[in-house]
Amino acid sequence: MTKQDFKAMSKDDLRAYVLAHRDDDDAIRELFSRRSPNPVIYTTNDPEEIREILRKKIAGEI
Repeated sequence: MTKQDFKAMSKDDLRAYVLAHRDDDDAIRELFSRRSPNPVIYTTNDPEEIREILRKKIAGEI
């Protein structure tokens, strides 16, 4: 089997590859290394507020 060039893959392509090859540790490491260094952290426990955040995220507003 030829070695894939994970750094050249788009994030979507790499994600699809990892889903199809869950035992490929190198691919998983590359995918994890591409995570956002500044993720949004939500600090609420209110279910209604969480629903509103999810609705906005799904709608592409955030």
